[in-house]
Amino acid sequence: MTMTKPKIDKVLVSILKRRFKSITDEMSIALARTTRSPILCEAKDFVTGLYDAKGRMLEQCENLPILAFSLSPVCQYLVDYYGDDIHDGDVIFHNDVFSLGNQNNDVAAFKPIFHDGVLVAWAACKGHQADIGGAVRGGYNPQATEVWQEALRIPPIKVYEKGKLRKDVWDLIFANIRLDIVAEDMRAEIGSCVVGERGIKSLIARYGLLSFEAHKKYLFRATEKMMKAEIRTIPNGVYQGESRAYFDGKNPGSVHVIRVKITVEDESIHFDYSDTDPQTKGFVNGTYTSSASATLLTFLQMVNPDIPHNDGMIRPMSITIPEGTLLNAAYPAATTYGNHLCPNNADAIMRALSPVIPDRVTAEWNELLCSLTTGIDPRKQDAYVDIGFMGLKGGSGAMKGVDGYDHIGMIDASGGVLDQDYEMFEQQTPHLLKRHEYWTDSAGPGQWRGGLGVITEFEIGSDDTQVVTFGDGDVEPSFGSAGGGRGALNRIWLNYPDGRRYICTTKDLVTGVPRGTVYFQQAGGGGGWGEPYRRPAEKVAQEVKDGVISIEAAQEHYGVVVDEKLNLDEKATSERRQKGGAV
Repeated sequence: MTMTKPKIDKVLVSILKRRFKSITDEMSIALARTTRSPILCEAKDFVTGLYDAKGRMLEQCENLPILAFSLSPVCQYLVDYYGDDIHDGDVIFHNDVFSLGNQNNDVAAFKPIFHDGVLVAWAACKGHQADIGGAVRGGYNPQATEVWQEALRIPPIKVYEKGKLRKDVWDLIFANIRLDIVAEDMRAEIGSCVVGERGIKSLIARYGLLSFEAHKKYLFRATEKMMKAEIRTIPNGVYQGESRAYFDGKNPGSVHVIRVKITVEDESIHFDYSDTDPQTKGFVNGTYTSSASATLLTFLQMVNPDIPHNDGMIRPMSITIPEGTLLNAAYPAATTYGNHLCPNNADAIMRALSPVIPDRVTAEWNELLCSLTTGIDPRKQDAYVDIGFMGLKGGSGAMKGVDGYDHIGMIDASGGVLDQDYEMFEQQTPHLLKRHEYWTDSAGPGQWRGGLGVITEFEIGSDDTQVVTFGDGDVEPSFGSAGGGRGALNRIWLNYPDGRRYICTTKDLVTGVPRGTVYFQQAGGGGGWGEPYRRPAEKVAQEVKDGVISIEAAQEHYGVVVDEKLNLDEKATSERRQKGGAV
């Protein structure tokens, strides 16, 4: 008996596309509401996604984009790894960076979805866990030189098999992780996958498996056409760009170059990192998955934002990152820093493409410099881990026609200054917040200015506190485009109770920090776009009133004169602008 091939209904294709998206959104809401760690429930440092039986992306909810594009490669790896040994009721954990994971702390849960005994799809989510074993609580160890000093490796492993908990496996994993909250958050990830499973089963029950498969394939092809059309708008050619990462954690003053060659040919685009510097001996290394994800999300900023995010979107794109390079370190290298090479990678891509599509490329975003504090909360006698989301990550770059985004935060569903609730910060840690505000004059000046950075200050409330810093934003500022100026540099320092000041390096592990020490951080702004003198004087004057720009910077960078009462002096401004001035 032959099965009739379903006729394609374009309305149903649209319905499926939107339903896939809404299911991943429901998964995201469920995960945010059931996790306990502020890293997940507040900063939303996680992603959720749906994948077909072969692990190809159906849709995803991109709370943190670099994680979103890391799930499909692992899902495809699981399909090959387990073969026929995949069953209804299985739940698989994975974080291993040497089998297509992106970062050790980013632990994923995968749940296969069956219909009438046939594997039809997968639901998955991945979140940054508060601890993952290794030498340092919280997972960030700037002194690491190999993976075992960073984390517990979790290659594909079933924690549920055919619906039954494998208690021995569960206990083995969480016996090697310091904080009980991690097990609770992984249960929340499993629950999120169940929400995705229910959504897909409901769709197939309503429309039938044959119709589901046929319309899914049509959606992939339609999405592929949309991406090809976007690539066609970029002139054919070979474009090259490079950027730098500073200090590998072991060799002060070390510089490591990322080089990308982008080849555009009609409807395809290829990113080649073959000339990138070798991997470091420290922990400043990327994995293939984290680097490829960074490439995808950077390029997606330059194309139609309405393109569905499924397998068809990535088909016209290819990426080469040789093993042993800075962006794809070979086993058993330390790689926890890899996600944070995303800004450096983005800089190289934007520098390559800005000459040919200048209207679609932003000025550079603030370079990363952030921190993590760990210790024992004296109020509870419990360990805590806090990633400093309030100071992460400063302003984004401007582009033609649009100012940069003020303090982008984690680039997620909360975003910016809302990434970390102040009261929750003081409940979850023993610290006392003293200041968190936009930083005047931190944005790169331009016809369209960069986004503002922030100042964060809090008093450390635990003895023997450990402070970890990572990034390289105190070395190189965000550069402007088309005549725009650069943003401010980042800084982190500790003011000890005895009056000493310690300025943190870019990859620092500071131990024994006493209670009463004041942590101070400046996260810089993004680069500006276009000549600052072209920015309307009235707008500059208003931003002086709003505290975005100081009186002095308005005059120096924009040629705008504002009097002591913060009123625009039109005559003096006109005279100053006619004389011209440097940014």
